Amino acid sequence: MAILLATNKSAAASTVEAWRQALLAVDPGLDIRGRDEAPDPAEIDVVVMWGAQDLAALRAYPNLKLICSMGAGVDHLMRPPGPPPGVPVARLKDARLTTGMTEWVLLNVLRFHRQDLDYRAQQAARIWDELPAPDTAGRRIGILGIGEIGAASARALMALGFPVMGWSRGPKDLPGLQAFHGPDGLAAMLPQADILVCLLPLTPDTRGVLNARTLGLLPRGAFLVNGARGGHVVQPDLLAALDSGQVAAAALDVFEPEPLPADHPFWAHPRVIMTPHAASITIPQSAAPQVVENIRRARNGQPALNLVDFTLGY
Repeated sequence: MAILLATNKSAAASTVEAWRQALLAVDPGLDIRGRDEAPDPAEIDVVVMWGAQDLAALRAYPNLKLICSMGAGVDHLMRPPGPPPGVPVARLKDARLTTGMTEWVLLNVLRFHRQDLDYRAQQAARIWDELPAPDTAGRRIGILGIGEIGAASARALMALGFPVMGWSRGPKDLPGLQAFHGPDGLAAMLPQADILVCLLPLTPDTRGVLNARTLGLLPRGAFLVNGARGGHVVQPDLLAALDSGQVAAAALDVFEPEPLPADHPFWAHPRVIMTPHAASITIPQSAAPQVVENIRRARNGQPALNLVDFTLGY
C-alpha cells in the first residue's frame, strides 16, 4: 500500500520534497506518491495532507485507513464535505510547532509591553523621549485556549514574571495560572486582560469570539495577539475598536480569507502588526516521526496518536 502526499496546490516543490525526504528518513521502505503521480486510488491507504480542497476527492480511495494533518489546526478538515465517513483523522502535536508559536506569542506580548510601536513612531519622527517604564508584574495577560500551545505560552510568560490568566471551554488546572472557563468565566477574565492572546481552536462555538462585545469588555487600551485562526475575529469590529482606542494595537498572524486582499485596511493600519500565517510553520523533519508512527498504527489496526474528535472540533 502507498501514502498520498497531498499538499496544497500552491505548495512549493521544495516543500513537497522536504516532506517526502523527512518521511523516508524515518522509514525508507515507505511508498510515497505525490498528487502529480496519478496513483491508483486502490493503492492508497494513508493520506498526509494540508488543505480542504482534496476532501471530496478522498472518497475515491476505497482502502483509506487514516488521514494525517500536517498541522495542529484541523478546522480546514471540518468544512463540507469533510473527510470520508469512518476514516480517522490525526493532527500534529509537535514540540517544534509549540515552540514556534510560543516564540511568536512572546515576541508580540513583549513588543506591546515594552512600547515598541511607540518607540518606532518616535524614531520615525526623530523624537528622543524616554517613555515611562512598564511594570511586568502589573501587566495582566489573558490567554484564550489552554491546550498544549496555550499552556506552553502561559508557562513562558509566567517565567518572565507576568501574571497570566487562561480561559478554556472546560476547567483546566495549570500551576500558577488563574483559570477561567465557560461563558461566565470569559466575561470575568476579559476586563482584567491588558494583553489578550487568542490560541483557540476554530469551532462553531469560537468563530467570531473576538467581536464588538468581547473587545468592549477589555480594559480600554488593551492589546490583542491572535495566532489562532482568522475566523475568531470579526474584522469590522476589531477595526472599529482600534480606531476608537478601545484596542491599542493588534498583532495578527491569521486572517479570513488568506492571503489577505491587497486592499484590506489591516495592511496600512498603523496599529496592526501582520505576519502571513507564519507564526509557527510545521518542520517536516520534526513532524515526520509522529506521522510515520501513525502510519504504522493504522496499518496494524491500532488507534492513531492525537486523533481528532469531530464532536468537539479539534
